[in-house]
Amino acid sequence: MADINEVAEKKFKSRMAKIRKSNREPEEKEKFSQKIGTTFRIEFQNKDPEKLLDEISVITNPDGKVLLAEYNYFVPETEEYTSIDINEKQLKSIIEFFEDYKLKLDDSD
Repeated sequence: MADINEVAEKKFKSRMAKIRKSNREPEEKEKFSQKIGTTFRIEFQNKDPEKLLDEISVITNPDGKVLLAEYNYFVPETEEYTSIDINEKQLKSIIEFFEDYKLKLDDSD
């Protein structure tokens, strides 16, 4: 069996080729986008991350509809973990908070 790092590198290159092609060809982007959803985490800053980690996780379908939204709470010292479902009202507040957010490269160099 191939080394997992080699397999991952090959798969990543394939995904990047598909993304670049999608960026050049709108029809390809439409077709490719129908097959993917997104998952993202909003990780909160804590004074001592060795004592507490908390975050919001959101999973969407390809159309951007939220399939799952939850708050995750983890205490590393004791390995205690719990999650709380986020209701529609709470989710609307989270979406509103990030409505002006845009991914961009750090060009401060």
